[in-house]
Amino acid sequence: MSVVLVTGASSGIGAAIAIAFAENGWDVMAAGRDEGRLEEVADVSERIVTWAGELASSEDCEELVADTIDEFGEIDCLVNNAGIIIRGNAADTSDDDWRATMTVNLDVPFFLSRAALPYVLRAEGSIVNIASDWGLRGGERAVAYCASKGGLVLLTKAMARDHAREGLRVNAICPGDVDTPMLAAEAEAAGMDIDDYMEEASESVPNGRVAEPEEVAALALFLASDAATHINGTTVAIDGGGGA
Repeated sequence: MSVVLVTGASSGIGAAIAIAFAENGWDVMAAGRDEGRLEEVADVSERIVTWAGELASSEDCEELVADTIDEFGEIDCLVNNAGIIIRGNAADTSDDDWRATMTVNLDVPFFLSRAALPYVLRAEGSIVNIASDWGLRGGERAVAYCASKGGLVLLTKAMARDHAREGLRVNAICPGDVDTPMLAAEAEAAGMDIDDYMEEASESVPNGRVAEPEEVAALALFLASDAATHINGTTVAIDGGGGA
C-alpha cells in the first residue's frame, strides 16, 4: 500500500492529482476547505478519504498529518498543492495580502513537510511541491505570489539536499496557466469573458493552449513513482514551452 496526502484537493490541479493517484492504486488523503467539493472528488474512488478544514498554523498541519497516520498508518508522498494568488505590485499589496499569500503558498507547505518528515523518511518516499513558472522567472502584478512560489522552489531544493542520503526525494512542479477555477477567477478579476481570457492566455504559449489539470497530475504521479528515483531537488516546468 502507498499513501499520498494532497492539499488543495477540492478542485483543479489538486482534485486531478488525488484522482490520478487513486486510479493508480494509491490510498489518498484529500485535504481542502470545501467539504462538498471534496466529497465529489471522493465519489470517484473508494481509495480517497477527505479532510475538510483550514490550514494556516503549524498546529493545523500537524493535525492533518496525524489524522492521515490514524487513517492509513503511513505517508509515502506529500503533495503540497494548495495555493492562492492575490494580484498587485509592491505598492498595491497590503500587509494582509502579503501575509495571506505567504501563509497558504509557503508557510503551510513548510509546516506540512516538517510534520510529515518522519513518515516520508521512514517510507523513503517523496514530497512534490506545486510551485509555478512565476516562481522561476517572475510575473506582472503578482509580487506576493511570485515571492511565495520562488520561496517554495528553494524550499524544495534545500530539503532535497538535506535529506537525499536518508532516501527522501523532494521535487517541484512549475506549471504555467492551467485550466482551473483559479484561472477562471483571474479572468473574472480582469473583467474578461472566460473564453476570451483562455484564448489570450493560449496565444502566449508556444504549444498554443493552456495545460489541463490532468497533465500536471500525471507529472506529480511520475515524480512520486519508482520511475523517478534519481530525480531529486529539481523543478519541472509544465508550460507548453513558455519558459524556453
